[in-house]
Amino acid sequence: MKKFVKILTLTAIFVGLLCVLSAGFYLTSNFVKYSNLELDLNAITSSNISIPIYDNDNKIINDENTTTHPYAKLSQMPPHTYQAFISIEDKNFYRHNGINLKRIAVATLKNIKNLSFSQGASTISQQLIKNTHLSSEKTIERKIKEIVLTRKLEKTLSKEEILESYLNLIYFGNNCYGISSASSYYFSKECKDLNLEESALLAGLIKAPSKYSPITHPEQAKARRDLVLREMKNDKLITEEEFFTAKNKDIVLNLNSNNENRLNSYSEAVIDEAEKLLHLPAKQIALAGYKIHTYQDKDLQSKLINSFNQMSSYSCDYAGIVLGVENHGVLAYVGKSPYKILEAKRQPGSCIKPVLVYAPAINEDIITPTTQILDEKIKIGEYSPENVNGKYNGYVSVKDAVAKSVNIPAIKVLSYVGIEKAKSYASQAGINFDKKDDSYALALGGMTYGVNLKDLCSAYSTFPNKGKFSEGRFISFITNKDGKIIYKHIPFEKTVFREDTSYLITDILKHTATEGTAKKLSSLGIEIASKTGTVGKKQSNQNLDAWNISYTPDTVCGVWMGNLDNTPIDIAGGNQPTEVVKSFYGGQKNKHFEKPNEVVEREIDLIDLQENHKVTLANKYTPERFKENCLFSIFNLPSKSENFANLPKPQTKTKFVEGKNYIEIEAKKYLIYDIYDDNKNLIESISEKNETVEIMVNSDLITIKTKYIDSKEASVTEYKFKTKN
Repeated sequence: MKKFVKILTLTAIFVGLLCVLSAGFYLTSNFVKYSNLELDLNAITSSNISIPIYDNDNKIINDENTTTHPYAKLSQMPPHTYQAFISIEDKNFYRHNGINLKRIAVATLKNIKNLSFSQGASTISQQLIKNTHLSSEKTIERKIKEIVLTRKLEKTLSKEEILESYLNLIYFGNNCYGISSASSYYFSKECKDLNLEESALLAGLIKAPSKYSPITHPEQAKARRDLVLREMKNDKLITEEEFFTAKNKDIVLNLNSNNENRLNSYSEAVIDEAEKLLHLPAKQIALAGYKIHTYQDKDLQSKLINSFNQMSSYSCDYAGIVLGVENHGVLAYVGKSPYKILEAKRQPGSCIKPVLVYAPAINEDIITPTTQILDEKIKIGEYSPENVNGKYNGYVSVKDAVAKSVNIPAIKVLSYVGIEKAKSYASQAGINFDKKDDSYALALGGMTYGVNLKDLCSAYSTFPNKGKFSEGRFISFITNKDGKIIYKHIPFEKTVFREDTSYLITDILKHTATEGTAKKLSSLGIEIASKTGTVGKKQSNQNLDAWNISYTPDTVCGVWMGNLDNTPIDIAGGNQPTEVVKSFYGGQKNKHFEKPNEVVEREIDLIDLQENHKVTLANKYTPERFKENCLFSIFNLPSKSENFANLPKPQTKTKFVEGKNYIEIEAKKYLIYDIYDDNKNLIESISEKNETVEIMVNSDLITIKTKYIDSKEASVTEYKFKTKN
């Protein structure tokens, strides 16, 4: 046993040494391999570099882009500004040669413990290299390149030059690159005028601009700012008194409204997408000489902008987007907000219903557009949903429930499908859910975080695209400085809904555009499908979000209005957003949605629908006045009605009051009742009545002959009743 343990120990030592030697050889060979990498000083020091962006006609788009920003000299900044960054990002900045071996060792141990590559341990010098020379991939080879180039940087530039370049390059969120851009955006001032708490806020922000955003996450931003101030105090860069004074101050922002349109321009959205696709920061994309070719249609872009401009001025944030159904490209985009709209998720309200509720239910053959749902007051556990107006309509068809945006039927249909199955469908159409999104409030758009405009429009594009989904993209392809294509958008389509399901949803939403909440579109004279949504505060009866998502066979147009800081708006989805959509589609040629073979038109029995709230197919005896044409999937056809095939026996009751005989007949409007005495004299004829009819009779026996209205083939039946007690 001892011998076995000894052998095992020696083997382990040998394997360990072999791993160490292999790792050493790997690292050494890679350091030698990348030792000739060149340092690009222009990439580090230049701020006036642009990214060429082209529309679908290969013409340059002239929007202002993110990489051009004013350059701030270190000598013009107050000391507490750059000291804040050193304290939180790299305390030993002036003492190391670009690489902090102690931090690397600690980070390596954490990465091994967590089985991840999350800890980077980068110094300011390394961050500068990473953002100007390398991709964002977390690999050992990239880290080696970073170290090699960082050492060259430290030998080429002074510490002050490195720090100055770093502060002019780092990203502060909301398309702010560099401290001049950030101070201008967040505080409407030059960086030379930043006070201590403002400097600490910006220094804390760069670790995770979204997480520590003072706009969307003020509590986290303040906690991070206070941590920076504490580190500065510990480093003896500020006094105890300065620390407490700054710490006790609230965050005060003064957002620069001049950035609103730039933040939400088509070009800015393109650059954001390019950074994600190429895993490169914007500056590197510019320095590499890449050219970005987009799907933008200049005419549609102008028309979308004009559609907003033609409306009365809006005091709220807004955005509009147009997607191509076939190419899944963003043909036009416009937005106005002090924040990036496409990065924000908002509650979609009733706009989620077609994607999450009704399309899954039709696809699962649970409902048809004609199916009737009882709109009534309900309670599910502790959840007590209501309709917008507090009124309930009794039985309503699915088609009308969607058109009128009635809430209770949507919740009931979601319960028929099941929350998880419904979410599975919507997820395949690009809608992301939080794990806490597990209640029936989802049917009304009640999500933890919500959805952004582009993703919602991409989900809707599934319907005119015969049930196939692909995410909408701004970028068509990207070329390098030599003209070689390095990225090309090839849409990957996956089937989410059957083609018949998509057409039936489209037919429902066409009804919404003519008779429902989007009926402002009815005067366009074209086939258009539409859904509106309005999100409000129940307690204050104020609106927060207003939507309209509409589509034709070729394009999807989505409009959102609201305020990303949740300031209430006096706007509803069926009003201003629908007006913008109407303006955009105005003057366009009509194009019909193509009906698939799996969708058929059938006549239904209106008597069954009205009396039994049941959808059945009319039979050969059904009179024309009690038929209606409806669309169905061949996979979910109703059964045939039994009405009119056999004459029903009249429902009657006799009574004797004060020496007189009476007969009560429960008349149906689709039947004719001829009542005769025992001498075959016609006493009375009842037709087209849906009520109880009382008749006084003087005969001991009467005959009731019953027949269907307009029926030629139905026979006459006689019934005899005693009319005396």
